[in-house]
Formats: sequence, C-alpha cells, structure tokens
Amino acid sequence: MDRLSDHAPLLSSIDIEPEYPKKEPFLMFLVKWLLKVLMWLTFVAWVALMFLYPTDFLQVQKWTAATDGTIFGLTGSVFLIFSGPILIITFLSIAFICVSSTEDFHQKKNRKLPRFRLWTFPVLVDGMFGVVSAAEFIGIVLFTAYVLFALYVYTTQDLSYMSKFKLPSREKSGLNLIFKKAISFAVQMLQWTDIGIANLPGVISLLAGLVMWATSFPPIRKKYFELFFFTHQLYIVFLIFFAFHVGDFLFSMTAGAIFIFMLDRFLRFCQSQKTVKVISATCLPCGTVELVLSKPENLHYNALSFIFLKVRELSWLQWHPFSVSSSPLDGKHHLSVLIKVLGGWTKKLRDNISMEPEELENVLPFEPISKITASVEGPYGHELAYHLMYENLILVAGGIGISPFLAILRDILHRINMSKSCLPKNVLIVWAVKRSVELSLFSTIDLESLCPYFSDKLHLEIQAYVTRESEPPLEQGKFHKSINNSYFPLNSKSSMSGLVGTGDNMWSGVYVILSTIGFIIFLGLMDLFYITPFGISTWWFKALLFIVCMALGVLIFGGLVVLSWHLSERRISSDEKPSENNEESETVQYSDNPYQASLATSTTTRYGCRPDFREIFDSVCESWGHVDVGVIVCGPQSIESSVAKECRSKNIRGGKSEPCFHFNSHSFDL
Repeated sequence: MDRLSDHAPLLSSIDIEPEYPKKEPFLMFLVKWLLKVLMWLTFVAWVALMFLYPTDFLQVQKWTAATDGTIFGLTGSVFLIFSGPILIITFLSIAFICVSSTEDFHQKKNRKLPRFRLWTFPVLVDGMFGVVSAAEFIGIVLFTAYVLFALYVYTTQDLSYMSKFKLPSREKSGLNLIFKKAISFAVQMLQWTDIGIANLPGVISLLAGLVMWATSFPPIRKKYFELFFFTHQLYIVFLIFFAFHVGDFLFSMTAGAIFIFMLDRFLRFCQSQKTVKVISATCLPCGTVELVLSKPENLHYNALSFIFLKVRELSWLQWHPFSVSSSPLDGKHHLSVLIKVLGGWTKKLRDNISMEPEELENVLPFEPISKITASVEGPYGHELAYHLMYENLILVAGGIGISPFLAILRDILHRINMSKSCLPKNVLIVWAVKRSVELSLFSTIDLESLCPYFSDKLHLEIQAYVTRESEPPLEQGKFHKSINNSYFPLNSKSSMSGLVGTGDNMWSGVYVILSTIGFIIFLGLMDLFYITPFGISTWWFKALLFIVCMALGVLIFGGLVVLSWHLSERRISSDEKPSENNEESETVQYSDNPYQASLATSTTTRYGCRPDFREIFDSVCESWGHVDVGVIVCGPQSIESSVAKECRSKNIRGGKSEPCFHFNSHSFDL
C-alpha cells in the first residue's frame, strides 16, 4: 500500500484556540488536593498492611484487641483494619466527585511539554493480560511479589511447625499409609465443623468458582452467552459458602469490597424494575439495529458510557451491555445505542422490528410496526470524559466499535457549536470494516446539522478500510434506505430511571454512607441482643448473621434513600414540560445516504487492505509535531494490540519533535 500522504494528506495542525473553563478557586483546589492526598495515604497504608500481615512485624493481634469487650468484638477489629480502608477511600472519592464539577475533569492542563502518563503508556501488548499499561504492570508486579512473599512466609512457618512432629517409621510407611491418609483427607474435606474452618462449604464455593471460570473463556462466552450468563449467577453461591467456609472474622477481611458490590447490585435492581419504552427502532442496511430510548432530563452520561439492556419481548432474564452512540448534548430526553446482529438474542431483536415489504403494505400510516419494551441499567462508564482532554485525537475502530466514536464526534461538534469548553481540534478516525455496507452506520449522524461549517472549527479526517472487498460496489453513491423504521410516541412515564448516572452525586453519597451506618448498627444490635446473650459461637452461623446484617443495612437504610431518591426524581420528571421547539429539536433524524456531502469530503475509503498503523502514525508525527495525542481504540484484540504496539514504539523511539501518544482502550466486547 502506498503511503497515506500520497493518497490524502492526514490532518495538519490548525490554530483554533478552544475556550477553556475558568480557573477554579484556590479553596476548592486545596480541598480536592487534600482529598487526593488522603485517598493515596489510605491506599498506601492498606497495601503496606497487606504486605506485612503475614509477618509478625505489625503484631496485628494487638490491634485486634482494640475492640475486645465491645459489642463488635474480634470481628469488628478485623473488619476495621482490613475493610475499613476500602470504605474510607469510597467515602473520600464520593466527596471528591461531589466537589468537582463536570468541566473540571477535562480542563486544559498547564504543562509546557507533552509527557507520558503511567496509565496511558502501554508496556505489554501481546500476552495473557492483553494490553497492559505501565500503571497496571506495576500493580501486577506488586501483586505477584505479595503472593510470592506470603507463600514464602507461610511455607516457612508451616515447615517450622511440622518439624515438631515425628515422621512415621519405615515399617509404618508405604502404600497402605498413603491410602489411609488419602481416605482421611477425603473425609476431612466433607466435614462441616462448627468451630474453625468448615471444609465442605469451601469445596462447594470452589466448585462454583471453577464453573464460572470455565465458562468465562471467550469461545464459550461468545458462542454460548446464555450458558455464560446463567452460570455466573453462581456468584451468590460462591460468596455465601465462602463465608461459611472461613467464618465471620476471616470473612470480614473481604467484607468491605463485597459490601460495595451489594450496594451496586441493589441500586441496579431498583433501577431495572422500571419499564422503558423504545422511542424508535431502526434496522440499518448492514443489519445493525439502532434503538433510541427515552430518558429523563436529569439523567446525565458521557459519550463513553454504556448501558445494560433487557428487551422483555425477547427474554426476561438476559441483560446485554451496549455502548451509547449518542452524545448527552443530542437531546435531553433520549439516548441511543447501536446493536450489531451476532447471536440468537440480537437476531430475534432484528426480526422483531423488521418486516418484509409485503407486510409493510398492510400497515396503516402512523401505525407502530412493532412494540418493544425494555429495562435499562446504567449508564455506566468513566466519570472522566477523557476524549475531551486532548487537542489531538486518533480514534481507531473495528466494525461496530465505531459506535462510541460516533458519540464522541457528536459530543465534540455539539460543544463547538454551543461554545462549550472543548479541547479537540484535530480528529483522525481510522475505521476497518469487512463489507462496504457497514459504512451505512454513518447515516446515523449528520455533521452539518450538528455544527454548521464544522470544517472551519474542527479538522476531521476519516480513513475507512473495507478489508473483504477489492473494489467499490456498483451501488456505491446510491441511497441506502433503512430496512425498517419504527417510531413510538414518547411517554415521560416510560423513560428510564435516573437512579444511576443522574449526575446528582449527593444522592449516591448519602446512599453509600447511610447503608454503611445501617450495616454497623445492625451488626452491633445483632451482637448485643442475639449473639452474646445466646452464646452463639458457631463460625459459619456467625458468618451468615454477618451477611444478614450487610443485607439489612442495604435493604432498609439504603432502601429508604433509594425511595426518597426515586420520589425526588419523579417530582422533577413531572415538572419537566418540554416545549414544542424542544421536542422538534430532539426528533431523531436519519440520513438515507451514508455518504453525505459533509461527510464525504472528510472520508477516504480504501478497499482490499487493512490499516497500516506504522504509516498512519508516521504521517501523524510529521503533521502534528511535539504534542499530546490521545489514542482511543475500540475493536478486536488484534487491532488493539497493533495500535498499542505502535504507540509504545513511537513513545520509546520518538524524538523531541514527535508527538506523545496516550493509549486508551474502550471495551469492544464489554
């Protein structure tokens, strides 16, 4: 393949000075700085504690005696020492998010020269862990060092303990002794003791974990998603029997993280109970389905968010994650996702909304073709909209991986058009597809309507690669009409719940804090009125009571907060009375031509070849100079590894006049 510069020059740097947010007050800066320092100190202290715990250096036994004689006892001490730091970091992070505005996350950094960041510098690109950044590599090294260190310490202690016992004589050794020991070991594995470690619950927990692990491999997860989904509900069995296995005070070491997981699951359960009607459903020529969902005005998200979706007409149990393809600035009352037809569930969805031409003739005008009701969890994703942190962006997509980049492009154009803070001024999109019909995904976006004369304000170039076609199809340039469009009336009462992603972090903070307080209260009451008076000493039963206290804290105290949150959300939604102009501006429009005039001028399509990332990055280095370049990849593992390898190579070998590439991976499989 010829050099890209010979075909169409890549972006040249343009001098468009974006509008940045105003500098924050010094007091606010100081508060956020103190919160960061406290979080780091807590984390470092917790890591040091975990490293030194196997030794006698810290004498943790003396620490655990701090609550002796209180209603919390030994379990309370262990929970405070090992799980307390996790909850403290959670509370501090909530405070940090509450005092930080949305604009603070993507304001310009005052640095003279581009520099590397540990979390965006790829170190390992080919291996069992996929692409590993420098920060992740440090974490892996520390974890490996901890495992080896703990293994050495515990092995040394066990050998010292075993040396006190006499080994059997030769007369008593042999196959007979080995057989007896094996039988004795098997019997011990089936024991469920009241005091000490209960082996049988541990075996059950281990089996549940092995089943989940075995069905997590990509071939099984992709081809037999239902098997993967249903077997992973065994996490409940795994956690409960793990608690039975180790007892209450050992279980309390991990209870902090498990408690946060319970908080998330309960909130997601409450959110998913609301029925969400689909505003419109469109089947594009490439077979991809676009769903536009109703949302309340106060539900906020960013362009890199994703949701979990359940379509009740297809299944009452299956939840599938999808990246959003719309910008939060597209409209206040809708959110869209693109769904590629790959498996049985997605095929049923396409068949549900698409009809043959003969069937369409029998449909009356303005009559809904089909009806879809859904449940939604989310939006989830990065609190940090990191695509707005770079003036120069390279977006690399494979197939349906273009979906989040359409959202990013919409977001950037909206911000430019609305004069909001927006750093990106050079954007290069590299998109690899198998068939040219997949290019019809561009029909979901109209650049000129989002930002008139955008080319004067944003330097955009799209390099599309059609890998399985050697030449353009004969019908290129003709109109590609959607197979089917289904529109449904918008009902404010049928929009998704705003319990997650509302941007009202105060409610989330109150939910977490009050649930934690409720858990501690129930734990104290349980010990005061039941465990101590009745002399409960069975380890596994006390672990069960510990889990019950965690659940009661979430259900009762957290449930009251969720109820208040829901009532507040419903009151706000009832006050929303969008005008006719707003409704018209939020009408979802589609272009039947994937090669719009405004888009065609920015797009170069090549057939029968794959992206040569070395040439692409060489051209970028020549055009952009010594700047920070954000690279975001959403595609198969092969594309992700190739881009990460090129970023690493350029960062290591690049000179002072070349860009600094910051690698970011947006999950392709979710």
